[in-house]
Amino acid sequence: MPDLIKVAKFGGTSMANAEAMHRCAEIIAKDPDKKIIVVSATSGTTNLLTQICESQVGVEKDALLNELRSKHSAICDDLKNSNEVRLRVTTLLDELEAYISSRKTITAGDQDEILSFGERLSSTIFTNILQEKVAGAKWVDAREVMITDDTHGSAEPNIDQIAKRAKGKWLPLFKNHCLITQGFIGSTENGVTTTLGRGGSDYSAALYAEAIEADVLEIWTDVSAVYTTDPRIVKDARPITEISFDEAAELSVFGAKVLHPATLKPAIRKRIKVYVGSSMNPELPGTWIVKETKSNPVIRAISLRRKQTLLNVHSLDMLHRSGYLARLFEVLAKYKISVDLVTTSEVSVSLTLDTDIQSAEKNKLTPEVLAELRTFSDVNIDRDLSLIALVGNNLHATAGLSGPVFGALQDINIRLICHGASSHNLCFLVKEDQAEEVVQILHKKFITSKTNETTE
Repeated sequence: MPDLIKVAKFGGTSMANAEAMHRCAEIIAKDPDKKIIVVSATSGTTNLLTQICESQVGVEKDALLNELRSKHSAICDDLKNSNEVRLRVTTLLDELEAYISSRKTITAGDQDEILSFGERLSSTIFTNILQEKVAGAKWVDAREVMITDDTHGSAEPNIDQIAKRAKGKWLPLFKNHCLITQGFIGSTENGVTTTLGRGGSDYSAALYAEAIEADVLEIWTDVSAVYTTDPRIVKDARPITEISFDEAAELSVFGAKVLHPATLKPAIRKRIKVYVGSSMNPELPGTWIVKETKSNPVIRAISLRRKQTLLNVHSLDMLHRSGYLARLFEVLAKYKISVDLVTTSEVSVSLTLDTDIQSAEKNKLTPEVLAELRTFSDVNIDRDLSLIALVGNNLHATAGLSGPVFGALQDINIRLICHGASSHNLCFLVKEDQAEEVVQILHKKFITSKTNETTE
């Protein structure tokens, strides 16, 4: 058994082609402590499979399946043992085509089964590549360990069962094997395939790390680190070498795309250190996410989340009466609407909804929702907004912070401010077309001018 046990996850861009897979295999070969390797589907494959599920036209489905075959065949062409791995890949693709042909309509359960082929294909190919470099590299089926409920599309993991099965089935193999498995997919206790939702590969890896009580969880992606803000918005955004669990969690929730928001929960529960690095440039220093950091700047990073909706409800029934907020949130819960920020006055409540493309289906303010809200409130909706979050430490107890922040934005209309609910963030809404300017102004004032304090 190694001194350290590491779980490493490689995303879709890391699995994009044979060259990318070979780079990842080299990263693994240099570190025998990496015992569970979790891979995503090859870049773009999940989208193709989703289109197949949504297609109502046989000819269109055939074209998409052919594209999927060509995509994976091209990767096999670049491998040494291409005939051997091609046979396994062809068998999987034939199984997928037969499954699709046998369905007149695609249910949510069918879609999970179909989407699972993406990770099954990539992990099959990657195992073949890794076996050339690592003795004992072994493919294992995630569905034997990742036990979930039957909520297709966003299944809830059974943490106790995952730990029991991982320790029983996988831990004994660590002495002689490095295990390659699939992110994103799982199964019910009855063996029905499920998925954890888009971005679920990070979450899968974190759950496995928790289950085996790993020392380190590594997330290998197409960016070299967690940055002070999106480098596409601010050219002098810089990588953060170390950040706390609490700060990273805030960033992931409020728009940073490096980590899936659920990823850190298992790591926090078991205090597992998390490393984020680039599979394209592994020599670059990445970001360590830890319980306690050496420095604790007031503002560590700034995140931006687009496509936010502001729901304003107004009623005189709120004035000095109990039960109004309970009634409001009962309606929102009934329609499975997730609320982020909330502010209240004596007769008004304002709250934000994430209506970005991946959340829009569950956060739609449908006519039914609005009609029910209007039975006891006046309702106003503002769209095309962005949420800006300043993330750091002790923001709620730092005197004189609000003045410089909003003084720098004196020409910007701020729609909602949430400050004090968390010690790690200060959030507010601005118009979508002003969001990037706001990030640039705040980054220059609070981060660029304090280089050492922010990134050390």
